[in-house]
Amino acid sequence: MVSFLQSYSNLFIKALNQAVKCNADRFPEDFMFKLKKEEWIEIERVSNMSSQNVMTSLQ
Repeated sequence: MVSFLQSYSNLFIKALNQAVKCNADRFPEDFMFKLKKEEWIEIERVSNMSSQNVMTSLQ
């Protein structure tokens, strides 16, 4: 389930990036930002911890 959600969110992010790129004049300048690799890794780590806590509580 988690891998499905991750792949789905990756598709959403790609579609959003493409929409912003193609319609840049419709979005405010500060609408999007890019994370550093370290920041993304930290978000994934915290997200994985949260999903593990949910799965544990469901058992």
